Amino acid sequence: MFNHIINARKRLKGHANHTPVMTSGTLNKLVGADIYLKCENFQKMGAFKFRGAYNSISKLTNIEKSKGVITYSSGNHGQAVALVGKMLKVETTIIMPRNAPATKLAAAKGYGAIVIEYNPETQSREDIALKIQEEQSLTMIPPFDHTDVIAGQGTATLELFDQAGPLDMLLTPCGGGGLLSGCAIAAKGKNPDCKVIGVEPALADDACKSFKTRMLHTIKNPETIADGTRTTSLGKITFPLILENVDDMVSVSEKQIIQAVQFLFFRMKIVVEPSGALGLAALLNKKVVLRKKIGVILSGGNIDAETMRLILKS
Repeated sequence: MFNHIINARKRLKGHANHTPVMTSGTLNKLVGADIYLKCENFQKMGAFKFRGAYNSISKLTNIEKSKGVITYSSGNHGQAVALVGKMLKVETTIIMPRNAPATKLAAAKGYGAIVIEYNPETQSREDIALKIQEEQSLTMIPPFDHTDVIAGQGTATLELFDQAGPLDMLLTPCGGGGLLSGCAIAAKGKNPDCKVIGVEPALADDACKSFKTRMLHTIKNPETIADGTRTTSLGKITFPLILENVDDMVSVSEKQIIQAVQFLFFRMKIVVEPSGALGLAALLNKKVVLRKKIGVILSGGNIDAETMRLILKS
């Protein structure tokens, strides 16, 4: 799988942003280690999801591209698929929850996607997508449980190692596990001794429970502010990859997530959505046993004005 990530990096060259790595003396002093923040909030469409979407859609045959693609997403993956579709002239259909952040819904529509909204309390996004896929012969590009998507996401960590040098530890947000599994494989491929930690909201800790029990757990519609992690469970592909390549999983509270977003805004002057700040939240609250040189994936910056207002006033 590591070679798939290497090939994905070649495919993404010239298309994905080479996002910056930021450091902070204040943060290093607070934590007691050297911290390197990989700023995927500066990726195209504002999140790491562009990497997996581009890698998977660009590999489709011309016939598959001509028929179009479909996906389901709480926001960032939908935006990414929509943008890649616009770039590659592929028609895209996105199944998104009605309660997705308004900015994410608007962005997907703005990129030209056909957006179908659903009620997450009563409907299954997967069932809706599969029905439309069969009716229209579309290609499914799922948000995380797809080898090409996983390989694309892992390129963020390859870049981080190139920019920061060898790392002793990597902290990565976890929703469905596409980013975590891809980055874990990349980190272990670059340094087998690098300790990889996945971070989830405590209100959506299905992956933590799955990791620790080695049995797949599910949580339906978790009410966490970190909307990018509101997946029901890990996937059939991502779960075994995480068991094989991740060293530990930890969770953080809603208050700790909010404080991490505030730190990034007030101290480092960068906007990161709650899902993207999970790794930093774990560090600031001593959820992990520190190593000297630590990488943190800030996975995205797509946050609506109302959520940001509430966070900054907290």
